Amino acid sequence: MNLTLTVLLVEDDAAMQLGCVQALQLADIPVRAFDSAEAVLPHIVPGLAGVVVTDMRLPGADGLSVICEARDIDPDLPVIMITGHGDVNLAVQAMRSGAYDFIPKPFSPEQLVEVVQRALEKRRLTLEVANLRRALSLSEGLEGQLVGHSPAIRRVRQLVMEVADSPVDVLIRGETGTGKEVVARALHEHSRRRKAPYVALNCGGLPDSLLDSELFGHEAGAFTGAQKRRIGRIEHAHGGTLFLDELESMPQGVQVKLLRVLQERSLERLGSNQSQSVDVRVVAATKDDLLERARQGSFRADLVYRLNVVNIELPPLRERRDDIPMLLEHFMLLAASRYGRQQPKIPQAQLRQLMARDWPGNVRELRNVADALVLGVGPQWVSPHGPAPDASHPEEQPTLTETVEQFERSLIADALQRHAGHVGQTAKALRIPKTTLVDKIKKHGLGKGEPAVDGY
Repeated sequence: MNLTLTVLLVEDDAAMQLGCVQALQLADIPVRAFDSAEAVLPHIVPGLAGVVVTDMRLPGADGLSVICEARDIDPDLPVIMITGHGDVNLAVQAMRSGAYDFIPKPFSPEQLVEVVQRALEKRRLTLEVANLRRALSLSEGLEGQLVGHSPAIRRVRQLVMEVADSPVDVLIRGETGTGKEVVARALHEHSRRRKAPYVALNCGGLPDSLLDSELFGHEAGAFTGAQKRRIGRIEHAHGGTLFLDELESMPQGVQVKLLRVLQERSLERLGSNQSQSVDVRVVAATKDDLLERARQGSFRADLVYRLNVVNIELPPLRERRDDIPMLLEHFMLLAASRYGRQQPKIPQAQLRQLMARDWPGNVRELRNVADALVLGVGPQWVSPHGPAPDASHPEEQPTLTETVEQFERSLIADALQRHAGHVGQTAKALRIPKTTLVDKIKKHGLGKGEPAVDGY
């Protein structure tokens, strides 16, 4: 971490101010000068990248006021007091009020630079420790929510860390069960909005006639049956995060109203002409390509562009198979704690079978399997001995080579399907030479007329 720290110097004597500034600049220390406490206080903020040097006697509020205000804003911020000759009592009072150090007049440029450099080093260390703790806390929290070590999930975690504390709206795209709401909650919990409401709404879970009222609220008498005012989900999420799942299901009339909320950060309840200001971050999720839907005319393009400032793509589980053992372990631990059961041991053969599966339900399906295994009622397709042997040779068990080849065939077939049979793109995705991929396609019988993926 390479922090550039700045000295905020408060000195009303023009000659003294100039001398201090020049001494610090000659020592390559950035400095900003102010001639009163009132002028510098707006620049003293929590986590300030720098230190404060102030004279005791100033016009208006004095140096002790600067120390006290700085201590209230950031108790760890070093403030150095410059005192007049014989002001020993004031120096003692300054130290008791929280000053880092004091410099009695007259003083040499070298003395000023030495004290300031010590204060800057202390401040640098304080900020580095605080940033490290914050990064570790965020990383540990995210790794407990977005489990896995594959490059794909690491990219997702990194993006969440980068945008969590920004006010920008986010669009999450991924297949069913990939963890879109988990990402939405992570964005909320690792932002400064975490103490405010997190409000979730499935746009496909309500009739079109109710979605408008559920989102925007209504006044009493707005429609038949509206006997009293209702606060909508958007207004309820004020100060926090609104998560809209299955955004592709939202009717176009509601899309228009949502776009206005995103643009103006205000809404009108159904049956009202009065605007309500709302401070809400919208995180939307979809399993569809909304730009393609927009080209087809079934979704508003302007809403897509408004939400698509930050786009988080969640990979399906079949594209991060290396994470399956870690995810399974994580979910079984949770299930064992929830059901008061012991965590079962999973044989290697069974784990290979789980890793070779296509997982159409993605992480959600794997979690259900983990629950079933802990309860001792695992799915019938999960054999404790791995994949079932050929029915014509019931005594045979697949060898290690056969199991590896089966797994390789499944990976290649899946990659070919995702890239519409394009060999060059598939080879790039699998990070192998194109000629090697062609040989493996022939070896595994994945040419034309062959099934794209193994069924289960």
